[in-house]
Amino acid sequence: MNFFSLIKRNFLYKFKKKINIDQDHVKQESLDNLFSQYNTDKANFINNGKDKGHGYAKFYETHLSKFKDDNIKILEIGSFAGASAAAFAKFFPKAQIYCLDINLSNFKYSSKRIHPYGVNSSDKKMMTKLLLKIDFFNSIKNFDVIIDDGSHKLSDQLKALDFFFKYVGSEGFYIIEDYKFPNYFNHLNDINELKINELIDKIKNNKVIKSELLSQDTIYEIIANNKEIFEYKGNTESSDIVFFEKKIIS
Repeated sequence: MNFFSLIKRNFLYKFKKKINIDQDHVKQESLDNLFSQYNTDKANFINNGKDKGHGYAKFYETHLSKFKDDNIKILEIGSFAGASAAAFAKFFPKAQIYCLDINLSNFKYSSKRIHPYGVNSSDKKMMTKLLLKIDFFNSIKNFDVIIDDGSHKLSDQLKALDFFFKYVGSEGFYIIEDYKFPNYFNHLNDINELKINELIDKIKNNKVIKSELLSQDTIYEIIANNKEIFEYKGNTESSDIVFFEKKIIS
């Protein structure tokens, strides 16, 4: 996508009418119910129960419920309409949620605690400028949860991991939704590189990791500060999610 297309989409977002979730009547319920109500495919069922979703809610609740009443910071890469951000804002009433999407014109929810940015998350220079813009290095300092639900291209998964993993805080999570899509869909296997499941296998079995997209610093960070990796199968044949949990970092 060229720069002018990005500007156009951000312009459309600015003037688009949005649903203010701070004023709706959706209650703080289970995460799956919230996913369903806001119609994100993270739910077990979407479109008023007509269609099966990925069914990731139970995995999110298992690992993230410890943050329920904390002032956490969530970064979501690939937010689309903002449905999952809206659900997270209800489930974590003190969270600040930062949303990145290359096409912000789809975003339809608003909240004082949801901060959308129309950016290309694969562009390192653009991401560095964004972190400076939100005063990340002085005030935010780290994210408790980073979720990659972006393009699902292998190249983008690895670029995001390389750039963002170091910004996950102590005992936080780096999560990749649909991380096996490049295994299932040829058009997403766009580069001759380690797939995420292959990377995980090498980490778990203490094998040498070689990559053109992951820097040695990132590889060291993942190995040295990884507490545990949790892989789950969702509701469909192509639904897979992985949680990288960080150690306590002193």
